[in-house]
Amino acid sequence: MRWSDLLRMSVSSLRRRKLRTFLTVLGVVIGTASIVVMISLGLGMQEAMYEEVAENGGTTAITVTGKDSWGVGMMYTGSSSGQEESKKYITDEVIEELRALEHVRSAQPVLNVSAIGLKGRYQGYLDITGMTPEGLAELDLNLKDGGKLPDPDSNELQMVYGNAVLMNFYDKGTMKGYWDTGEVPDIDLEKDSIFLIFDTDGYQALQNPPSAGMSDSGESTDSGSGNRTSAPKKYVVKSSGVIAGGIDEYNMNSANIYCDLDTLKSYLQKEFRGRVIPGQPSTAGGKPYSKFVYSMAKIQADDMENVEELSNTIRVLGYNVSTNIEYIDSMKKQFALVQAVLGGIGAVSLLVAAIGIANTMMMSIYERTKEIGVMKVIGCGLKNIRQMFLLEAAFIGLAGGIIGNILSLIISVVINVLTSSGNLGVPGNISHIPVWLLISAVGFAMLVGTAAGYFPARRAMRLSPLAAIRNE
Repeated sequence: MRWSDLLRMSVSSLRRRKLRTFLTVLGVVIGTASIVVMISLGLGMQEAMYEEVAENGGTTAITVTGKDSWGVGMMYTGSSSGQEESKKYITDEVIEELRALEHVRSAQPVLNVSAIGLKGRYQGYLDITGMTPEGLAELDLNLKDGGKLPDPDSNELQMVYGNAVLMNFYDKGTMKGYWDTGEVPDIDLEKDSIFLIFDTDGYQALQNPPSAGMSDSGESTDSGSGNRTSAPKKYVVKSSGVIAGGIDEYNMNSANIYCDLDTLKSYLQKEFRGRVIPGQPSTAGGKPYSKFVYSMAKIQADDMENVEELSNTIRVLGYNVSTNIEYIDSMKKQFALVQAVLGGIGAVSLLVAAIGIANTMMMSIYERTKEIGVMKVIGCGLKNIRQMFLLEAAFIGLAGGIIGNILSLIISVVINVLTSSGNLGVPGNISHIPVWLLISAVGFAMLVGTAAGYFPARRAMRLSPLAAIRNE
């Protein structure tokens, strides 16, 4: 029997039992859609992770920090100058040393500092990141129209504000901010100038003065920066750009503030002349460290394949190293487990659908016993009979898989719309359905349908021709 005849007979048989075929296909549709949607949620999380890695330097990025230096923003006071020199700090000399290593495409210093921003009745605690023009360019910041990166040749401190920075500001009178009232502070980051205070301790001391000549703990206030009766200097800073997005739209840079590194250093050295800059190490006598220390170094390797080798080389030099590849490998294992669990949940629905297919095919055999007997008597081979029933089961799987894919795409769009708008405000798409998943889902549905129809097809092959003909 030709394949065309088998196809015609299989389709004709399914058409004769429209309601039963529809209900069986519906089971496959639900099972397929469940698997695709469940797996798409895991893939969506994975895609979000890849986007985060891309925004943070990509797979060739390496972050280098000093060893035993108490981390970024912490002040170290050594017990002796010898011990201090034994610490591994990120200095200009270290940056040059890193740039000279094999497989290094670029090495840029990064300085993180804390400051207080003032504008009218608003005040906010700000985290500022100083980077070189090359380092800022590598971030590939998505700025609003008209925005640009800070001018390194300007004597003024220019800021690139994240779109969510306004969340850090609060009303000094009520001490309430965006999270308390839901109202965005009346500050235009693109146009307004902001007063910036680097000496946060001095500012807080004047806002909450201790008793005369004594600190809150009962100690003299003559240590550290000395008795300070004048207010810390307020520096006027302007915006060079704002990262695109609303205040509730999250991205890797939404809460950050960027500026030119050299300009930031000059402001800090001017403000803390003769004193220890907060976050910088000091000598045993409390004097400023002889070299300027950066919070970290951002390294770009020339190729992803060389990241591990380069990381090991830097570790041998005595520095702490973290890479995006390590993060990706760790997250991949977690996502694989999540996808397996989600896919397993969806597979239960398809298993139920497979039982439905097997039941439909068995009922079809009982109803077509005489037809099968006639086919055997006129010379139809057992192989052709088996192929006919397997084709019917495969058609059910194919139809269910295609319609299930369409349904899953609709559900995915609805999920992404609901999660990216309203109060949820989830960044990106939480559900991601690649083409290979759709093709695999159809193939898997056909495989399940064919497998479910195998035993009914074998039963049809074993029917006695004479007994089948006499069957009423």
